[in-house]
Amino acid sequence: MDSLRAIVVGADLGSFSRAAVQLGRSQSAISMQLKKLEEQAGAQLFARKGRGLVPTAAGEALIAYARKIVDLNDEAALALGAATNTGVVRLGLPQDFFEDVMPATLTAFSSQHPTAQVDIRAGQNHKLAEEVAAGRLDGAIVYFDEGSGGEGELLCTLPMRWLVHESFKPAGAKPVPLVMFDHPCLFRKAALSALDRARLPWRAAVTTPSLSYVWAALRSKLGIAVRTAHGVPEDMVCVDGRFGLPDLPPIEIRLLTSQTASSSAEDMCGILRGEANRLIAPT
Repeated sequence: MDSLRAIVVGADLGSFSRAAVQLGRSQSAISMQLKKLEEQAGAQLFARKGRGLVPTAAGEALIAYARKIVDLNDEAALALGAATNTGVVRLGLPQDFFEDVMPATLTAFSSQHPTAQVDIRAGQNHKLAEEVAAGRLDGAIVYFDEGSGGEGELLCTLPMRWLVHESFKPAGAKPVPLVMFDHPCLFRKAALSALDRARLPWRAAVTTPSLSYVWAALRSKLGIAVRTAHGVPEDMVCVDGRFGLPDLPPIEIRLLTSQTASSSAEDMCGILRGEANRLIAPT
């Protein structure tokens, strides 16, 4: 189970070194778990690309099953009371906020609750909301369509942006090449709806569950992506109004808190609210 959780977290974060930090293990321990999984599977699960590892076809298949297995394991643990320890605080965040909001929140929280265990999860937007509603997460930052009347507390509204690598050059009148998250995704939905309304042909150039892979695909000049401007790498540029691209709607960022959250979890959500307002909300 620990090995399966490691590959899920590594895929979500786009880095097994980051996964090691989040899971509180050494990088060598994570590497040994990956090697053991490959021996058990009888197939290569990850291939080296640059300084990192990317899943092979077999690896992608295993990751898909691993997500289901880990989710079911956590659900069973919660049902049996194994995850109800008030010393454990479970938080969900989109990958966009793992570089600034998450570390700032954890630093502030650990100063108030030095012995608490924190479980941070990255995942698909709709799954984070479902996890909070089911009590499997104490709190989460979640994207919502503007004006959707979504639950939780509205933190801010941000414009969506068309983004490309600084060296990207469009290929004439060919269909717009899109780099997108897997379905369902609000950014994906907004991009496709805007292009369809403008009657602009498009094609899926890359689909991925990892934000790091989105940036890697853009650096490979494979297409155009839609995100907010928050946390965008310095070598990415906004091309709103260029290449004939249509306008995009804004997107809401909301804080969801479980009704069963412990007092320490409520403290965490309060800190998360403050750090998100400080680091995400437009000035």
